[in-house]
Amino acid sequence: MKSYRTERMVLSCKRAPASMSKLSFTLGTCMIVGLTGCGKKTPPPPPAPEVLVTEVKQQDVPIYNEYVGQLDGSVNATIQARVQGYLVSQNYKEGQLVKKGDVLFQIDRRPFEAALAQAKAAFLQADASAKQAELNGQRATELFQRKVSSEQERDNAVQSAVAARAQAEAQRAAVEQAQLNLDYTTIVAPVDGIAGLTRVQVGDLMSAGTVLTTVTKVDPIKAFFTVSEQRYGEYAKRYADPEERAAHEKELRFELILVDGSTYPHEGEMYAAENQVDVRTGSLRVAALFPNPGNILRPGEFARIRVRSDVKKGALLVPQRAVTELQGTYQVAVVGPDNKTHIQSLRMGRRIDHEWIVEEGLRPGDRIVVEGVQKVREGATVVPMPWKSPPSPSPGASNAAR
Repeated sequence: MKSYRTERMVLSCKRAPASMSKLSFTLGTCMIVGLTGCGKKTPPPPPAPEVLVTEVKQQDVPIYNEYVGQLDGSVNATIQARVQGYLVSQNYKEGQLVKKGDVLFQIDRRPFEAALAQAKAAFLQADASAKQAELNGQRATELFQRKVSSEQERDNAVQSAVAARAQAEAQRAAVEQAQLNLDYTTIVAPVDGIAGLTRVQVGDLMSAGTVLTTVTKVDPIKAFFTVSEQRYGEYAKRYADPEERAAHEKELRFELILVDGSTYPHEGEMYAAENQVDVRTGSLRVAALFPNPGNILRPGEFARIRVRSDVKKGALLVPQRAVTELQGTYQVAVVGPDNKTHIQSLRMGRRIDHEWIVEEGLRPGDRIVVEGVQKVREGATVVPMPWKSPPSPSPGASNAAR
């Protein structure tokens, strides 16, 4: 706009009728006025941007590993009929807690009572015959010693006594078997647990092996999860001594994160690990044991299992929001004593809640930019203001391997 105005002034001066000296004076005056109107002032530099900074802190950090697991009963007893017979009663309420020894089902006892009586009678008869044969053997032996009977007669009598006694013992075993069969008509709970839904009805003819229901012991309850072959290998190398490994496993404490995000109030302990790696998944199955008062947890539930595996001594921690990730590299903006920034590359470790462990690139006490990273560049001057960290979640809430 100023250039256009200057041209108009110059043209006006040219069109003005005057003498040469007057024209020179006027044109000079116009040029001075025009040039004065076109002059540009240098704008002042922008103020230094204000950013929020915090210091790199150093502390011991517990390291947690987290896995997806599934709950299962500590004992899953399948209740089966062991003899054939008609089911005459169901003596429990499905889905309720039963105690070890509680009667669950009753099969008709009468055929088995009759079989037991018959076996007992057969045993008495065989036992009497065995006793008579033993007496005959003793007499034959005495007569042979007095040289009244032959050796053959003595041997026959002794062998007959042995055979009779064997027959009596077989009948005794038959009595015991008949008694067992009679006992099997009363089906009891083998463990304390929750009885499942019945799969038969009163009046059904049961065969030996028929599944009637299940009883699951859920206090304590098992939580199964899988560990990668690589991680297990690292753990085995670290605790190569079996005694040291066993001592470490006794110290392990597990947390259970339920599907609603809440933490189960009771800690678990190491129970056992599978004796081989699954060739299909390349992982090892591990079980932890959790107390379950009130039978709140049930088999089949999914949950996250968290275990404190180690403590990193003197770890350097920075807020995750302060770290910029670009194509696999990590950077932070470090503010020096002169309030000038330096873009520092880092080697990162694990994420711990809302913070990150720095393996290499920073020192304790370094000031880094948390908010306003987009405002800074290498060597830029900033106005640092203190940053307040948000409230921390429950201990170890997200302190897991990633």
